[in-house]
Amino acid sequence: MAVQEDNLDDVIASLIDLDTDEEEIPEEEQPAVSAGVDPVILTERAAKQIAKIKEKENLGEELYLRVAVEGGGCSGLSYKLGFDIRTDEDTVVTSQGFEIIINPKHLMYLNGIEIDYPTGLDARGFTFDNPNASESCGCGSSFAV
Repeated sequence: MAVQEDNLDDVIASLIDLDTDEEEIPEEEQPAVSAGVDPVILTERAAKQIAKIKEKENLGEELYLRVAVEGGGCSGLSYKLGFDIRTDEDTVVTSQGFEIIINPKHLMYLNGIEIDYPTGLDARGFTFDNPNASESCGCGSSFAV
């Protein structure tokens, strides 16, 4: 996973333009990490589905739910959801009894996101309601800020 994390960090760095020679993005145009807002919110349906997956795959307690973003998708950034080993750099939040790990570099894109798992006729798997997204694609799996 270290190689993927490095690549992911490079993509995110290029998207948020961390080059110090460039003019800084004005604060009002930067996605904010809001104090008092839960960084990741799981609905009860999403938590039940995650628990089913973890049990079905017989995943151990050393694996946490990781929520992340990566470059790609029709709107610029895509959501990543999976099980991973916690690192010292990770931010840990709890929702619906699950400890969720997030790379701090991704928080500005995910802060306040609600993850659901609709079960109706038009269900399409996990859905992401991201208050930081300025636009989303039709499938709901990618976004732009």
